[in-house]
Order: sequence, then C-alpha cells, then structure tokens
Amino acid sequence: MKLEHFALNVEDPIAMSNWYTQHLGMRVVRQAKEAPYTTFFADDSGRILVEIYLNPVDEVPPYRTMNPLMVHLAFVSENPTKDKDRLCAAGATLVSDQHLEDGSHLIMLRDPWGLALQLCKRATPMLARIDW
Repeated sequence: MKLEHFALNVEDPIAMSNWYTQHLGMRVVRQAKEAPYTTFFADDSGRILVEIYLNPVDEVPPYRTMNPLMVHLAFVSENPTKDKDRLCAAGATLVSDQHLEDGSHLIMLRDPWGLALQLCKRATPMLARIDW
C-alpha cells in the first residue's frame, strides 16, 4: 500500500495553502471553494499529499503551543540555513537548529499558523528514488 495523504484541521486552509505553494513549492491539486475549504496539495514529486481543511466538527489543534515532536511536516532541504532564512522572512519562526552526529542538519520552524515544519538535510537520504 502507498500512503496517499496526511490530513490536518487548520484555522485558515486557503491562506495556508497559498503560503505553502509560494514558499515551499507545494502544488494545489484539489481545493474546495466553500467551507470547509478542503485543500489537497502535493510536494514536487507529486507523490505525497497533505490535506488541510477547517472542519467545525472538531477543534483546530493548538499547533502554536504543541511540542513540534507531536506533529510536524518535514521537507527535504539541500540548504537548510538558506531555506530557514527565506522562510523566516516570509513569516515562519525558528524553533531549533540541530546538527546531528551523523552529519544531518535538521531545522524546526513554525509556519505563520503555528504548525511545525522541519527542514531536513540527511547525511544519508531517507527517501529513495523509485518509480511507483
């Protein structure tokens, strides 16, 4: 089986999808124009989707105060420092900047809505290039 998507209830799915497409290279593949504004966006491989919406059936989690280790979106970055600076200039905030013993560089940020996102430059890449 393949993972299709990961879903998050967020406070402003339209603005959030715009920010992710503009600053992280995501691409909207489906978006509802009415509430709950269900939006699916894909990474640049087109193989991994994130779904966001504002669904009043349940509350939006308090992303701003949650430990980023509870939930975060992780992105491969060739230059985490450069990407951190660019994203912080666009409204993200820095949480941590770690250099691991294996040579990996991990930066944790919060997007403008408080959701944690991580920039990963792994010493040994974890994603394999495969044809699905």
